[in-house]
Amino acid sequence: MRSLLITVLLLATMTTPATAEPARGRADQPANGAERNHVAAPEQSRLAVANGHNRPDAGLGYPRRTLLRAYPEDQGDRSIKLGLAPYHSLAPRLNDLQRRSDRISVEVAGQSSLGRDLYLVTLTAPESAAETRKQEAWREKIENDPVAAARDLALRDGYKAPVWINANIHGDEWEGTDGALRVIEDLALDTDRHTAEFLRRNRVYVNLTANPDGRVAGTRANASGFDLNRDFVTSSQPESRAMRDVVKRVQPLLVLDEHGYVANTLIEPTTPPHGQNYDFDLYIKHGFAGGLHMEDAVQALGHPEAAKPEIPFRDYEPGVWDGWAPIYTAQYSMFHGAVSYTIEIPMRVNRNDYATQPVTELRRRSAINTDVVEATIRSALTYVRDNRLSMVDNQIEMFRRGLAGEAQRLLPDGFVPGFGPEDRYTTEFPRAYVVPVGDGQRSGVAAARLVDHLVAHDVRVKRADRAFSLGGREYPAGSYVVDMHQPKRGLANVMLEAGRDISDNVPVMYDISGWSHRLLWGASVDVVRDGRVDVRGRDVAAASPTGSVRAEAGSDLALVLADGKDAAAVNDLLARGLELRRQDDGTIVVPASARSAAEEVSDRYGVGFTAAGQGGAGVPLRRPVVAGAVAADELKALRDMGFDVRPVSTEVLNGGFDLSAVDVLFVSSGLRYDQLTASARAAVDAFLARGGVVTRGATGARFNADAGVLPVRAVAGREDANGVVTVVDGTGRVDHSFVYAPHWFTDLGPGVSARQRYQDLVAGHWIARTDGSGGPEAAAGQAAVVAGTSPRGARAVLFGTEPLFRDHPKGLYWQVADAVYRTAAHPRAAL
Repeated sequence: MRSLLITVLLLATMTTPATAEPARGRADQPANGAERNHVAAPEQSRLAVANGHNRPDAGLGYPRRTLLRAYPEDQGDRSIKLGLAPYHSLAPRLNDLQRRSDRISVEVAGQSSLGRDLYLVTLTAPESAAETRKQEAWREKIENDPVAAARDLALRDGYKAPVWINANIHGDEWEGTDGALRVIEDLALDTDRHTAEFLRRNRVYVNLTANPDGRVAGTRANASGFDLNRDFVTSSQPESRAMRDVVKRVQPLLVLDEHGYVANTLIEPTTPPHGQNYDFDLYIKHGFAGGLHMEDAVQALGHPEAAKPEIPFRDYEPGVWDGWAPIYTAQYSMFHGAVSYTIEIPMRVNRNDYATQPVTELRRRSAINTDVVEATIRSALTYVRDNRLSMVDNQIEMFRRGLAGEAQRLLPDGFVPGFGPEDRYTTEFPRAYVVPVGDGQRSGVAAARLVDHLVAHDVRVKRADRAFSLGGREYPAGSYVVDMHQPKRGLANVMLEAGRDISDNVPVMYDISGWSHRLLWGASVDVVRDGRVDVRGRDVAAASPTGSVRAEAGSDLALVLADGKDAAAVNDLLARGLELRRQDDGTIVVPASARSAAEEVSDRYGVGFTAAGQGGAGVPLRRPVVAGAVAADELKALRDMGFDVRPVSTEVLNGGFDLSAVDVLFVSSGLRYDQLTASARAAVDAFLARGGVVTRGATGARFNADAGVLPVRAVAGREDANGVVTVVDGTGRVDHSFVYAPHWFTDLGPGVSARQRYQDLVAGHWIARTDGSGGPEAAAGQAAVVAGTSPRGARAVLFGTEPLFRDHPKGLYWQVADAVYRTAAHPRAAL
């Protein structure tokens, strides 16, 4: 079905400079991938633009006209060189279309990291307010009462099929916006009866540029350095949250996410492994047929550069372009009932080609790319038009199975052409998950964060009104229950399950293969495998507040670091000039005189203070200044925890950066000790005689070795290994962590101790190299995190794990905060 020859040809064609990226199109140079070890995050300035737009009234029908604010003309917009639409041209163009047509509505779905507006365009025939309310009622009926929806003849006849087009999520893959604009203008202005009839039966939603900051700057990532097409189940970025809210609200039958660049054009469905939480039969029938339809449309353009589109499901080896992780637009949208596709247009115009190719050649390529975008969109709309009832029925059936708690269907070989055993991935859904509250639980603030996150993604959570028993355990009132008999059970489970070790299933994976919110977000979550769920309570709109100060008046207060929010509270208090102390076990002691401030931060961050025990007075703690040669995701996480982080790199240090006010040097990206000038190296050496050091990953390990910080030997695991692992600390306590290109430490010298050791891979993909090195067997029992004091006096903590990866494993953040406090601490403090 997927021959090795095809894979070899794929990899060969994708290295052609004129047409493709140097590696697999969706994963090449990801903004939060392997380059995290090399590109340090710089400072960021927010765009200053007056906010003058108006939002449409959601209670109205259609059209809903919005006067979009105009942005100053920017001749530095990188799209201009390609002959494409610069961002500043979009609002005037959309305002003009709204004046000329009653079929188009535009709203501002959110703002980018720099404050640029995100335009959601809706195309549909005019509707009265009553007609719009009817459409919304039908949409809710499909999700919430699918049995009745399946029998509702009026719904089947009158429901407008929603389609969502997402464009330009990677800023330097521009043409999705321009191809979508062609379709928008035609649907808004064409006067033929076919267009009118199509818009009477359908709604088309277009996120015109999902990443406007990247579009202007010509970067894959957004202005904060995040790859938005890796952020869907984390939702760390404003652009990602806007897209999440659109797909949740629209509940599309079909989604296109327009990308570039893969030679010939790529059209999903994906290779296996397919996500095990999908009702895959309800996806693949239309997914494959619609992909073939788009292939025909692209070929009909007659461009030799797009004459042989590639469909990974049909053409690639397993794992080369998988559909396992819910981090991508297309794979995430499937959990909301969509038949979803990533589209990769063929002709490379970004990065090195942007800088080296003549303008005429770049514009020729962009014109072809725009044609391909337009063809895939028009083909997809035609497919929905021709298969509307079947696709509506599929979405109804997905939600019905979820509510009924039915098992996934076992698909036979040949269910669609080429479907075989390698495509068969299923799971057994548990009956429920419980997030307990009260004494003995890991972190109240983590529980509230997880619940709020689930609700924001349209997962249904109930808060118990009274104590209850479930799965043989007793739970107090206020605990949260996720009943897995719900429409979007797949989405609930993909976030809450442990995941699966798929190392033996495929030789390679496209990106991360493990992400469990249950295991990585710091909350206690119990799994209820079966039985009746009859818990009295109410649906959660927002988790209950968790902050508390439980100590008698006049008592010193204690805060145990168990979450990043605890660190944020500590740094808030330190920023106020309060005198805190840190005990040897890491507990932070707040004097009784600062109780009112503690109450304030407890409420702000949701953290819990108790009475300070007899752990000793501790040593003074002040808010550390961190010089961070770190990746963008780490910079965000550190600043979210309230640390004063000053970005550095080899270049910045060579430029004379003053380390005299710095307490901790954090090295994970963009800093090479051997590339420092003599004066910069002398400054670092002087710092290492007094300051603290925290490192992560390959760059951190190399800095440790080159600068002679701790006497250890770092061993690199396989470079594409990733997933959720179990680790054991010095007390024997087993917990979970996350790895991505893992490292471990051997030959620990005097004064160096292991803070964590690797045990097993729980979920993900981690195999040895062909020579047998770098696998999980070699890592088992080895030190994953070490701490010690260097011969020169620097206190250091070295991470071989990924505690801040892509702003996701939030339950691990406290480990980094603790490392910063320990390495910055008074020399008498225990490390």
